[in-house]
Amino acid sequence: MTYRIFLTRLGNGLLVLIGVAIMNFTLVHMAPGDPAMIFAGEAGGGDETYVEQLREDMGLDKPLVTQFAIYAGDLLRGDLGYSFRNQRDVAGMIAERIPATLLLTMTAFGIALIIGVVFGMLGGWFRNTLLDRGLMIVTLVLYATPLFWLAMMFVLLFSVRLGWFPPFGMQSVLVPDAPLERMLDVGRHLVLPAFSLGLFYAATYARLMRASVINVSNADFVKTARAKGVPGGRILRVHVLRNAILPVFSLASVQIGQLIGGAVLTETVFAWPGIGRLMFDAILQRDYPVILGVFLTTALLVILVNIATDLLYRIVDPRIETGAGS
Repeated sequence: MTYRIFLTRLGNGLLVLIGVAIMNFTLVHMAPGDPAMIFAGEAGGGDETYVEQLREDMGLDKPLVTQFAIYAGDLLRGDLGYSFRNQRDVAGMIAERIPATLLLTMTAFGIALIIGVVFGMLGGWFRNTLLDRGLMIVTLVLYATPLFWLAMMFVLLFSVRLGWFPPFGMQSVLVPDAPLERMLDVGRHLVLPAFSLGLFYAATYARLMRASVINVSNADFVKTARAKGVPGGRILRVHVLRNAILPVFSLASVQIGQLIGGAVLTETVFAWPGIGRLMFDAILQRDYPVILGVFLTTALLVILVNIATDLLYRIVDPRIETGAGS
């Protein structure tokens, strides 16, 4: 990717980010529920004067256009606002939780890609065999299973029944303070949420990979390689896999946003302390600054991943032209 095309991608990403900020602000403020009323009710005060004072303190007494102008000005200064509920800087709250979400989503993303690519590659290469049918049955079951149900079944089976992994949280309370012990403890807590989220998306990658392998296997250059006596394993590695995996990379980059959305359910079921759980709690509490901050951060992550995917395309196959040069 040339420097000019890279800058074009960044410019397009900035425009998308601006559009996301406008749309999210409008939709969040149009949603039913008054944060001041909710906060006043929980504080035990139903007096209208108290509620109006809360609205003024939260900045909700101003017209929507004025509220957005203030919000946009804060964004230009890198300020995501302050939480209505916690009275804390939203950027700080997200910064505390984003490592946990990135750990979960990237681990689940790796699991989904590895399992999806392997299942799809084997199914496509050995198509219409017993192995292919077995893998496709597993794939269809995973594809049709709701994520929240899969997560709860993982808790019931591997934690409650078998006791192999801890069911909730990211760290144990009584874990030793040694770095290795803490890392292993986090790893044990990570297994169930990462595999439940990863397996859910692996089914999609497996189906796409299988179709792509079958399509590439019927290409003329693969038939030519077979006619020349090139071993099947080399054909699969050098010719088929390298070309068949490109659509999977493309889909994976688009689904990063869905993966983070799936992390909201996963983090809620497993009490994983990430931004998904933070957003879930903020929605229940109508904590507008936190909701908008998490949405904007998620959009930024998706944009950056899409740009990185363009770079990865060039590494996997330098013949691919992207952007204006295509």
